[in-house]
Amino acid sequence: MAAGTGSYTKYLTEALAHLSRDATLKPLLDRVGAISLKPNPAPSPLYSLAESITGQQLNGRAAQAIFERFLALYNGVLSAGAILDTPEETMRSVGLSRAKTIAIRDLAEKTVSKVIPSWQALRRMDDEEIIQRLTQVRGIGRWTVEMMLIFSLGRPDVWPVDDFAIRKAYGALFGIEAPKPAEMRIRAEAWRPWRSVAARYLWKSRDI
Repeated sequence: MAAGTGSYTKYLTEALAHLSRDATLKPLLDRVGAISLKPNPAPSPLYSLAESITGQQLNGRAAQAIFERFLALYNGVLSAGAILDTPEETMRSVGLSRAKTIAIRDLAEKTVSKVIPSWQALRRMDDEEIIQRLTQVRGIGRWTVEMMLIFSLGRPDVWPVDDFAIRKAYGALFGIEAPKPAEMRIRAEAWRPWRSVAARYLWKSRDI
């Protein structure tokens, strides 16, 4: 996908034209209105995944504070080599649990060994290949990679059925108290190839 603002406007126009064919989804799309689809990648996949690991099972403010202290160990510039040179005790001192420290070190090791590619290499890979590669890191699951695919790489057709907020918004839209992932996948087949856009609108609908 081209990086210009006009390209993302065209992307949204095409997506909405397709998704609006769903009579139940269309009122939600109209209510939310235009949104930005421009990706916002972190400086590196290492940075993005380290931030995700840090934030697991924490509220946003606490996670941000710990990650900022972690970044400060490296003057804000993360590299795999620097992480591996840092004693575990130092990493723990900024608030990382033992499990998260081990996971971030595993991430650094897999970055050095090229299991974790650069952004440039990731952009040449398909979604499932990226998921298979990145979930080799300790502590990184499918949901984490799906968030990267949507928000960092701008992939148009990711459908994160394990996301709590998506399930809640989907259930509210279709009048289902506890929608099952299998049912959500079937229902969203008609939204291909723009399921990421549908997900973004479902997330946004919870804020208005």
